[in-house]
Amino acid sequence: MARTHPHAEASYRVVPRTDGSFGVEVTIPDTYPTTVSSFATEAEAEAWIAKHKTRVETDTSNNVWFRRQGSRGGPPTSR
Repeated sequence: MARTHPHAEASYRVVPRTDGSFGVEVTIPDTYPTTVSSFATEAEAEAWIAKHKTRVETDTSNNVWFRRQGSRGGPPTSR
């Protein structure tokens, strides 16, 4: 069974914040939305969305998000 990146089906929406900055609301099916902040301009928020989508596509095709816990390059621990 093929596995997909958790963000592969995410939707993104730029939202204005009360302090004049912008955030990106990220909604993944069957989860609560979260907001990534803070971007000075709407264009910066849109650029983050584009970069994130590209990263998700790249990570999915390279299977890099399927790392085992603790596999970040550290030496094995002996018991």
